[in-house]
Amino acid sequence: MRIIGSVELSCKTEYALLALLELADHYNEGEPLQIRQIAAQQTIPDRYLEQLLATLRRGNLVRSQRGAKGGYILAREPWKITLLDVINCLEGSESKVSTSDTTANTVESAVVEEIWQEVHDRANEVLREYTLQDLCEKRDNRRQLNIMYYI
Repeated sequence: MRIIGSVELSCKTEYALLALLELADHYNEGEPLQIRQIAAQQTIPDRYLEQLLATLRRGNLVRSQRGAKGGYILAREPWKITLLDVINCLEGSESKVSTSDTTANTVESAVVEEIWQEVHDRANEVLREYTLQDLCEKRDNRRQLNIMYYI
């Protein structure tokens, strides 16, 4: 699990995003990618990736295609899949954040819960703003900077 500030990104979500980025890279080709291709490119265990892609398929984020040229493709354009879509598919959507059940029902605990809900809502706003296409562009820009740095 990767911790970003006080926000946690599970391995499941991180691997799914890596797989989706790989699919986004090949979206314009229109050809599906096989699990072993994605797994090798992104260093994700095959069996785990298979489970993740099945979940993403049930969430209508990817489609599977059978046959010799079968594999997985994005179910819609990369600019139409938000990070919030991915997280909700994998982790489930929680509209309400609550503090510990052991916290007494006091004014103070209500204030703390209100702040945590605001944090949750703002995080969702950010995740709703970014798409797979945005991640691809950020990655490409970073790669370009790294190439320029080594010249």
